Order: sequence, then C-alpha cells, then structure tokens
Amino acid sequence: MFVVLAACGFGSISVLMVVGQRHGLTLASAMAWRYLLATPFLLAIAGRALRAVSARRAAALLVIGGLGQVAISGLSLSALKWIDVATLGFLFYTFPAWVVLLSAVRGIERVDTRKVTALALALGGIVTIVGAPRTASLPAIGVTLALGAAFIYAAYIPLLHWLRGPLSAATASAFIIAGAAAVYLAAAAWRGELHVVQPGAAWGVVATLALGCTVVTFIAFLNGLAVLGAVRTAIISTVEPFYTAVLGAIVLGQAAGPGTIAGGALIAAAVLLLQRQPTSP
Repeated sequence: MFVVLAACGFGSISVLMVVGQRHGLTLASAMAWRYLLATPFLLAIAGRALRAVSARRAAALLVIGGLGQVAISGLSLSALKWIDVATLGFLFYTFPAWVVLLSAVRGIERVDTRKVTALALALGGIVTIVGAPRTASLPAIGVTLALGAAFIYAAYIPLLHWLRGPLSAATASAFIIAGAAAVYLAAAAWRGELHVVQPGAAWGVVATLALGCTVVTFIAFLNGLAVLGAVRTAIISTVEPFYTAVLGAIVLGQAAGPGTIAGGALIAAAVLLLQRQPTSP
C-alpha cells in the first residue's frame, strides 16, 4: 500500500504540471519551489534523528540522491522534444524490466517465475494503457533519452535503499530532496524563472507538489521499498500510468477508454500475484 500510495503521488505530478502551466507556472520554477518547500517539512519530521547521520552518508544522499532525481526528470523531459508523451511513457515504464535484469545480474534479489510473470502482466498493462510506440521511425536521441531515464531510475531504486541504510524514510528523504532543491534552484535562477509573484492557483499546485507528491510520496516509497525490495517495488509502481490516465480523465478531460480499464486490470493482477505467498517446496 505504501508503494501504491507513492505511485499515485508520482503519477499526479504530470497532471498537476499541466494545471500549473495553465496558470503561468514554468517547469523550472515548479520543481525548484517543490523541492525547496518540501525540504523543511522533511527536516521537521526527521527531527533529532538528523544528528545521528554521519557526514559521509549525508553527503552521499545530498549529492547522489539529489543528482539522481535531477537526472531522471531532466532526461525524461528532454526526450519530449523528439518523441510524444505516449511513446515516452512506454519507453520509461520499461524500468521494472531493467530492475529485474540488474537484480538478477548482480544477485541482489532472487528473481523467480512469480516475479517474472508479474512483470510480464505489468508491462502488458502499460502497453495497453499507453499504447506501443508508433510504427514510424523514432528519433534515436529521443529514444536514447527516454531509455536512459528508465535505466537510471532502475539503478536508482536499489541505490536509494543502500544509501538510506538504517535511517528513517523521512531522514533519508530530507537529504535527497535538499540535494535536488539546490540543483533546481540554481537552474531556475540561471534561467530567470525563479518567480515569487505567481497566481494563487499556481502556488496551490506548488504546495500540492511539495507536500503530497514529495513529502508524503517519498516517505511512503522508501518505507515500501524497505519491505518489498527493488523488484517488487518496481513492478507494483506500474500502477502509476493507470492512475495518471484516470486522473487525467477526471481533471483534464482527457480520454480514458476501454484500454485504460483493461491495462489497469492487468497491472492489478500483477500486484495481486506479487502479494501471494510462495508455496513451500
């Protein structure tokens, strides 16, 4: 449930950004304020636990965790210059397959038939919801950026778990988000987009991104990851495109036809399969 909650939080970001852009909110400004406002809340939740964090672990979370966030969002958003949203979604949500492959190669986590079957169901659901890339030739740079973002995210999930170590989810998230905030603030300032005077609706979007899609979402994600491991977390996270499609239909009036329902059913089947206890030999 923690991972599903996190997936819904992450899946709300694109819809919220569309709403924010209608009120004059730029991407650089939104991300800068999102991470900047989320940081003090996470620091407050972490409280005294921050004092026990070693300087080495804090630096790793700030730099590696923060830059990882920026790299994933930067590559995926840059890909939209060459490919459409549907194609980007299809390519990026190959990340569970990359997680399974990396885990199997490195021997981090046992990949059995049940997980592989669940992965196939989840990927099938994503293809049904998002649609396979069009048959026309796709720009190589767009495909490379999208797959690069997916691969980095696949490596980022177990890396976050390792970087966190014994820290609470709030404590680890505070350093990760602070690192991302520093990078986005510098980028927004350099682009001249760090706007303070914005419509109330734009600030409402920023507040929702900061509290709902960052503070709550990151704590939920890290707590779920600690229990489920990278493979199961990645597969369950595929509920995100289904949730985004439904939310887009409700908030933005975008079409959500039978394919969305069918794809959601396949993803739900994958999640339920993962929750079944393996039978004893």
